[in-house]
Parts: sequence; structure tokens; C-alpha cells
Amino acid sequence: MELVVATRNKDKLREIRALLKGLPVNVFSLDSFKGVPDVVEDSSTLEGNARKKAVQTSKFLKKFVVADDSGLEVEFLNGDPGVYSARFSGEGATYKSNNEKLLALLKDVPSSKRKACFKCVIVVADKGKVIGISEGRCRGKIGFESKGDSGFGYDPVFTPDGYKKTFAQMGAVQKNKISHRSKALSKAKNIISKYLLLYR
Repeated sequence: MELVVATRNKDKLREIRALLKGLPVNVFSLDSFKGVPDVVEDSSTLEGNARKKAVQTSKFLKKFVVADDSGLEVEFLNGDPGVYSARFSGEGATYKSNNEKLLALLKDVPSSKRKACFKCVIVVADKGKVIGISEGRCRGKIGFESKGDSGFGYDPVFTPDGYKKTFAQMGAVQKNKISHRSKALSKAKNIISKYLLLYR
């Protein structure tokens, strides 16, 4: 069965594809299909954006779709960048510019006040109908500089609780055991598996 991940982000696709391993599905991204309209992520919540992407994409393609929205919430910044994580540093934002802005905003903030939480919400939909929703969280701290060259997004500045390495220093295998996305996808796999049993 075909499963479409509603993203054009190759880094995110690679991570999701690895985490969905074992399911009897062939995983595709939006780049595998022509003419799929971009979904405007204008919701004030991660769930709202993920739901919108899943519903609109699955309705357009008439296929089984998984969509996620993830964000980094920093306690000192009152939950920012949150839903704006991907475009935190403005138009044309890059992983590097987002990390640089975050580190600049926390420049003189002590370690005890650099708590943060990565959140991921995943919505599974089929032909425009929501099948299930899952959420995952990973708590940690923001460092004082970027460390590591693995991963993507805020991985070089985020160290999960109980570890001394950033996500970017860990590498994909270790990160995928504890990350917010792995927790959300673990629950989503159960949703997908149950649905496939009914579907087949």
C-alpha cells in the first residue's frame, strides 16, 4: 500500500521513513506526485497545521497520508519559536539562521533557564478523513553553541535530558530512539497498523 508523507523536506522524509520501517507500506513524499498544492500552515497550533496538511493532501491525492508538524518550545522565550520554528528567523530562514537567532536571544541566559521541549504532532488521514492523531515530546536544554553535524533543524543546539550530546552529535540511530518524532511515530504506527488490518 502507498503511504504519502506530506512533506518536501528530504531530511524529515528520511527520518520518518526510517521510523516507519516494518510497516507493509511503500513510503513516498510529495515530490513523487505532480501538481500537489502547497498547504498554507497558518494554524496557531502544531496539531492544526498537521491536520490541515493531512486532510488537504489526502483529499487531493485520494491516498493514505501522514503529516506532521514539529516545533521547539523554549521556556525562557515563553514557548517560542513553537509553531514558527521552521521560519523563526524570517523569510528565507535556514537551519543555520534559525539556530543563530535562537542562540543570540539566549546569549546571557544561564544554563538553569535554558529548558526546552521538542514537540511533534502527527495526523494520519485517508482520502480527506482523519484516522488518528499522535503526539510526542522530548525535553532538554538549549546549549551555548552549535555542536555536531548530524540531523537537521535545531538538533545542533538541543541536548535531551539525561544526555551530554546534542541530537546532532548523537547520529540518527540514537536520536531516533528518544526523539519527539520517534515517540509520535511509534504511536502513529499503531494507528496505521490497525487501520491497515481493517483496510485490507
